[in-house]
Amino acid sequence: MKKTAILFPGQGSQYIGMGQALIEADQDAAALLEMAEEVSGFPLKKLCLEGPMEDLTRVLHLQPTMTAINLICWQQLKKALPDLVPAYTGGHSLGEYSALQAAGVLSAQDTMTLVTKRGEFMEREGAANPGGMLAVLGLTIEAIDNLLKAYTGPGIVVVANHNAEQQIIISGDQEGLDGFSAVCKENGAKKIIPLKVSVANHSPLVAGAVEDFSACMAAVAFHTPQIPVLFNVTASQESQPDTIREIMGRQIASRVRWYESMNRMIENGVEVFLELGPKTVLTGMMRKILPRKSPVTCIQADTPELLEKAAEIIAG
Repeated sequence: MKKTAILFPGQGSQYIGMGQALIEADQDAAALLEMAEEVSGFPLKKLCLEGPMEDLTRVLHLQPTMTAINLICWQQLKKALPDLVPAYTGGHSLGEYSALQAAGVLSAQDTMTLVTKRGEFMEREGAANPGGMLAVLGLTIEAIDNLLKAYTGPGIVVVANHNAEQQIIISGDQEGLDGFSAVCKENGAKKIIPLKVSVANHSPLVAGAVEDFSACMAAVAFHTPQIPVLFNVTASQESQPDTIREIMGRQIASRVRWYESMNRMIENGVEVFLELGPKTVLTGMMRKILPRKSPVTCIQADTPELLEKAAEIIAG
C-alpha cells in the first residue's frame, strides 16, 4: 500500500446533498448518521440532503453534520481497505475531530458529542462577539505577522489559518478586518476574499468557548492515537491523551498551522493525500503546497465511486 495521509475538511466544505449516495448505498453509513442524529439532537439527515443552506451553515448544525459525513467516508474507506493503516491523519479546524476518531483517540459517539457542544459554544460566542474571516492571497505568513505587529488601527484581528505559502486567513471583528485588510492591500496583497462564516473562528472573539468546552472534554475518554495525528495548534504529533485534550481546548481560539503540518507530512514521504469528506477545499490547498511536478497524488472522496477509485490508488 502507498504511504497515505487521510485529511478531513472542516467548515466551508458543506453542500446540500452531501453524503446522500453513501447513505443510500450502505446500511452502516445510514446507521452512523442515525447515531449522529441521536447524539446531536438535530435532524442531520434532513439538513444534509434538503438544507436549506442557511440552516445547514449555522455553526450549531454545521459542526455535527460535517463531522457525521466525514466519519461515514472514513467508515466506508475502512470497509474497502480493512488493512489500511495511514501514515497520518489530519483535519482542518473542525475536521481535526474526525481525524481524532480515525486515529482511535475518540469513539464515534464521543466525537459527535464534542462537535455538537463545540458548535453550540462557538455559535454562542459568535452571537455575543460578531466578527468574520477574510482570505489574504499573495503575502507570506512572515509578511502578515510583521504587518500585524505594526498594526495600530481599530478593532481585533489575528491570523486564523496558515493554509498555503501565500494563502492566509485573518479573523476578527469588522473594524479590525476592514482596517487590517487595507494595510495588506497597501503592502502587496493580490486578493482579499470574505469567507462565508458568521463567526470569527480561531480568534480572541471565540475564546470564551474554551473553558466551557474544556469542561465537556474532561468528561470524555481520550485514548492514545493508533495513527499519528499532526495537530493544528502545534503542527506536530502528540501521544498523551491529557495533552491532546488540552491542545483541542486551545484549538478553538488558536492559529491553524496547516501549511507546516502538510509540509511535515511531505518531508516524511507521504505518497497519497486523500481528502475524505465533502468538496475539494483541502485538495486545492495541497496542490498549492506541493512543488510543481511533484509525484505525490492528491485525491478527494465522498461518494461510493470516488471512494472505490481512492482505494485502488492507495492499494497501488
